[in-house]
Amino acid sequence: MDGLIKAWVFLVALSAITTVLATFSVEWGGGVAVAILILSGWKARIILNNYLGLETSGFWRRGFNTSIGMFLLLALGLYFLPTVM
Repeated sequence: MDGLIKAWVFLVALSAITTVLATFSVEWGGGVAVAILILSGWKARIILNNYLGLETSGFWRRGFNTSIGMFLLLALGLYFLPTVM
């Protein structure tokens, strides 16, 4: 199977998992938010590496991975901020 098709199938599977997790968000609370953010980061990496071709460029891949990771940590912090205050 072609690499792009594998990436697409994996993205569809991760989206289905995200949808199932979102249905349990009321019962499980913050754990679902963390899981959804991890899945969204994983999906962003798949898109950047496979569709935009960053798997061949270590410098750009590290830069995008760092910026995505920082953004997801910021989003997680903003999600939990009202519970702290």
